[in-house]
Amino acid sequence: MDNEKVLAKVADYEITNTDFEIYLQKLPQEQRNYASNPQYRAKLVEQLLSMYTFAQYAKDMKPDETDGFKKVLENAKTEILAQLAVQETIKGIEVTKEDAMAFYEANPQHFKKPETVSAKHILVAEEDACTAILAEINSGAKTFEDAAKESSTCPSGERGGDLGEFGKGQMVKEFEEAAFAAEVGSVVGPVKTQFGYHLIKVEKKNEASTVPFEEVEAQINNAVLQQKQNQAYKAKLDELADKYIQK
Repeated sequence: MDNEKVLAKVADYEITNTDFEIYLQKLPQEQRNYASNPQYRAKLVEQLLSMYTFAQYAKDMKPDETDGFKKVLENAKTEILAQLAVQETIKGIEVTKEDAMAFYEANPQHFKKPETVSAKHILVAEEDACTAILAEINSGAKTFEDAAKESSTCPSGERGGDLGEFGKGQMVKEFEEAAFAAEVGSVVGPVKTQFGYHLIKVEKKNEASTVPFEEVEAQINNAVLQQKQNQAYKAKLDELADKYIQK
């Protein structure tokens, strides 16, 4: 500590930058991100100082001589030892490319991308108004997008009615059925839903597909690693139970 900056002194203990860095690493990531801000850093130093101050107060009270403290300390020691033993048990476990591919091939249901459509719509309150807008679009007097900007009560009207891509179960039943049944480029409607009357223009249909392995490889690696670690943990626990647990 000879060359370290002393941030504060509590009783006979000098709180240094090293103490602060150790304290900082125990905080949530979002708090650590702000530690470079001088004002926030000063606040954290105050918190550290408060912790050491109360710790010194506790030492003066000599709680370490009580049975309660000894029990808490023993429990903490047990938890730390258990954590170290678990870490040792799962240390070195890795996931190979072959492991990940085997999981991918054995669980195709997890990597299915359902059928979707990309569509635009126009929403109005009255059926007659919806029919009139459809006539203007069909005659070429207005484009679907211009009509959506002028008449649609949905916020998507500002984008020409664009709803983006959606799958089954994301829209109300009547709208979904009409959208998935429509031909690409055609305008269908009026379609009545609880929100009003819709005109729907399907821009694209995307068939159900399987997500490529490369897109989910990282996700699979995490899942398989967790699976392997759980298996190692369970196997070790069964071994130790036979050795240590009295039945």
